[in-house]
Amino acid sequence: MLQMKNITVTHKRDFRVLIEDFSLSLNPGDKAAIIGEEGNGKSTLLKLVYDASLIEGYADYTGEIIKNGARLGYLAQELDESDKNRTVYEYCMECGEFCLMAPKELGEIARTLSLDTAFFYSGQMIKSLSGGEKVKLQLARILMERPDILCLDEPSNDIDIQTLEWLGDFIRRTPLPVLFISHDEMLLGQTANKIIHFEQLQRKTKPRHTVAATGDEAYIGNRQQAFARQEQMARRERSEYEKKQERFRRIQQKVEHQQNIITRQDPHGAQLLKKKMHAVKAMERRYEKEAEQMSEFPQTEEAIFIRFGEKTSLPAGKRVLDFYCKKLCAAGQVLAQDIRLTVCGPQHVCIVGKNGAGKTTLLKQIAKELSGRTDLKVFYMPQNYEELLGQEQTPVEFLSVEAGREEAGRIRTYLGSMKFSADEMAHPVSMLSGGQKAKLLLLKVSMQGCNVLLLDEPTRNFSPLSAPVIRAMLKDYGGAIISVSHDRRYIEEVCTEVYELTANGLERTRL
Repeated sequence: MLQMKNITVTHKRDFRVLIEDFSLSLNPGDKAAIIGEEGNGKSTLLKLVYDASLIEGYADYTGEIIKNGARLGYLAQELDESDKNRTVYEYCMECGEFCLMAPKELGEIARTLSLDTAFFYSGQMIKSLSGGEKVKLQLARILMERPDILCLDEPSNDIDIQTLEWLGDFIRRTPLPVLFISHDEMLLGQTANKIIHFEQLQRKTKPRHTVAATGDEAYIGNRQQAFARQEQMARRERSEYEKKQERFRRIQQKVEHQQNIITRQDPHGAQLLKKKMHAVKAMERRYEKEAEQMSEFPQTEEAIFIRFGEKTSLPAGKRVLDFYCKKLCAAGQVLAQDIRLTVCGPQHVCIVGKNGAGKTTLLKQIAKELSGRTDLKVFYMPQNYEELLGQEQTPVEFLSVEAGREEAGRIRTYLGSMKFSADEMAHPVSMLSGGQKAKLLLLKVSMQGCNVLLLDEPTRNFSPLSAPVIRAMLKDYGGAIISVSHDRRYIEEVCTEVYELTANGLERTRL
């Protein structure tokens, strides 16, 4: 249905090749997930497939995209600001098919998305919708256009666990081929039957891609096994080669020694020596050829590296938070009441709940209460990174305190450990991916030595390859963490206490 032939994508600013000579056929029944590290071109490819004009501002491409008359439905990573300021009804009316659809057709779309048909006629502002409602609304308008293929850019971002489960069921059940990006490992494991993996090797100078007709967990497992076999074979071949080289060196030394003692008075010996020298040279050439044909060690993207110092640790008896809120309100609406939360020492607390329950609002209030504490060093990582990041600053400028040469060199080393290239260190923050912005904030935490972290969806923008590293780092963090998350792996691996925010306050729960 959809073909990509020899696609190469190059970044206009630093001429870095993001994707090289990539080809793919998307066929009926395919649920193809694009994975890879932040900034490797995943969203760029999805935009290119849907509408090449979407990447004109920052990238060039060569190659061929053959759609065979197929209509593509595209769900962007973020809604346009102009759309957020419309009502649900106005947004639906922008789809020409909406007014022409029979009630039965609209009802079918509503049932598919677990919505009420009346939702499409709502006068509610889109910006006031929950994350799950926004995703469903976008999908509804896409389905109204009767697409043949769905292109979904991180549909799992900002939606609650219940909606995540619905989304997994929707992707599995839809008869349409789906090309999608997601950082939710459980969603990938439940839905994908084809994996497209983009990598940047050798300090982001050499792109590589892999297409595997398998699920996410099987792909990662097979990849690790294949790399382990390749590494074992490479080591064995080099060990055997070294033994041969040692034997060769002994023979060569023996022949060279004989050459030194044989004189012209022994022509027969000189002739034999000449034959031996020819044999030694032939052996040397054969070994050189063997060395060229030896298995390579497997190349992978360098793993990110980050750690917190010992200063971030808190004693178990330290009272970090004793919070009470009689009424939690937003936009004039009471979201919850009688909210109590106590945190002591290095507890790792996660707050879950349905979209719109008020989790982000609650975390902001907790951040405000802790901001005046002088006995704690608190860092608040908002869901919207732009609240902290200056868009025209470079990563080095954002992390700088003294703006000295020595500090700048140290910061570049830190950024390199988080897989920023030299060019990316000089890019304005506005050009970075969501995952790269999240890395910047975590680096800030590491450099400042904070012992209390308030994290709103901390893993939402990390790839399935970076996320385990981030989870392990947060799990070992010796300070207190108060977080909001829908990431089921994060909750299981990092959090010691889980509370659900309901209309009647926080209730301890287990997922």
